[in-house]
Amino acid sequence: MSAPRNTILRLINASQHSACPCHGGRSHVHPHSQAQAVNQLRNFATPVDKVEKEYAFEVAASNLRFGDGVTAEVGMDLKNMKARKVGVFTDPNVAKLKPMKAAIAALESQTDLPFEVYDRVVAEPTEDSWRNAIAWARKHNFSHFLAVGGGSVIDTAKAANLFTVYHDSDLMDFVNAPVGKGLPVSQPLRPLIAVPTTAGTGSETTGAAILDITSRSFKTGIASRALKPVLGIVDTQNTESCSVELQISAGLDVLFHSMESYTAIPYTERTPRPANPVLRPAYQGSNPVADIFSLWALRATVQYLPRIHKNGTSDYEARKQMLLASSFAGVGFGNAGVHLCHGMSYPISGLNKKGPKYKHPGYQVDGPIIPHGVSVALTGPAVFQFTAPSAPDRHREALAIFNSTSASDPSIARIPDSDLGEHLYESIARFLDSLSVPRGLKAVGYTRSDVDKLVEGTIPQRRVLDLAPGIGDVAGFDGKEHLTKIIENSLEY
Repeated sequence: MSAPRNTILRLINASQHSACPCHGGRSHVHPHSQAQAVNQLRNFATPVDKVEKEYAFEVAASNLRFGDGVTAEVGMDLKNMKARKVGVFTDPNVAKLKPMKAAIAALESQTDLPFEVYDRVVAEPTEDSWRNAIAWARKHNFSHFLAVGGGSVIDTAKAANLFTVYHDSDLMDFVNAPVGKGLPVSQPLRPLIAVPTTAGTGSETTGAAILDITSRSFKTGIASRALKPVLGIVDTQNTESCSVELQISAGLDVLFHSMESYTAIPYTERTPRPANPVLRPAYQGSNPVADIFSLWALRATVQYLPRIHKNGTSDYEARKQMLLASSFAGVGFGNAGVHLCHGMSYPISGLNKKGPKYKHPGYQVDGPIIPHGVSVALTGPAVFQFTAPSAPDRHREALAIFNSTSASDPSIARIPDSDLGEHLYESIARFLDSLSVPRGLKAVGYTRSDVDKLVEGTIPQRRVLDLAPGIGDVAGFDGKEHLTKIIENSLEY
């Protein structure tokens, strides 16, 4: 089957997108030939008879309530929902802190509102930790769920909710293809309220849930609109007890959620078009609605995350704005998707447990950990050097934000398109330095000998790689060559 002419042109453009000069001694990525791009069709996780481009996008996000002390309302919310029995999820650290105490007090303030607490959620959840939480939830037949914690807690509650409804299904039935079967979620789930205690994942707004597949040393997850909470309660009091290191790592996740979703391939270039709207993925490509949320979050993060690094938890305004930015970025990437930084972060985090065994300061965990936001940031400069030629205007806008100016400023406007990637590399690296982020993969213990393993752990992340400019929109191409160069360029900066 021959591709339509506009598809062919897009594939040619995509194959040429990285043909800008090399700068600063860093190796650049050479594109595949035009002929290879034109003559091949991408391999899809779900085979289709006819490949057509997408022509629509959907916007889905949880209802959000934002305010100082609004956790106190969660008991009334669940009572209003006529909850029969509530499954409450948290982790051992949050269980001792003010957010969880406020949530329990809110539940206890209501008459005839039974609940059970699961406080064994682990940071960076694994298959085993999810299976334990799911088994516990299945025993209780909860009518509603409440998650109080960071992204790990909220994602675990999403999984417990899903597999309470799909009582006989296996975990891998819904894990993203090609790692799992990637089956669609067609049954309605129980109502879930999410109370985030970190300003990072935006999980209170999305239908994504991430876990570590330890047997394969990388992360992946489940992505379906059905998983999104019915309500996210964003309470400015709930990040007071976070360490500065945790707030910085969480904020880095916001930074790259917004950057990646804004620069993902456009929704109109995603193929194949689903045969039924229910099959339209949660991650659809950049689109006009997601763009608004992503850009706002990017500006806020560049402005306020350095204040948290400088002032810590005492800077109420910075904490407030980062909570807003986290939710805004969640709406953005929850509908557009992320791409290369996140795709490569999954093996960076997963392989660490067997390899470098790096343990980031400020985290109260027993084993090694490269926090998610840090693992995403390590490749940030090299990723956006690579993607810049795919959409110069968008990358110019991002560069202006990092440089605290506008795209019309002569210092930004006069930069040739071919040089944008190098400038963005330097600006992102400088920003990360200001937050004391480890300077590349070598700083967390990886060496050049680990590059191939990190690439092999990235290639199965099709859910996000298929949204990556120069990889997801190039026919018959898994991106291995480009991924190798990006990771090599991320070893140090």
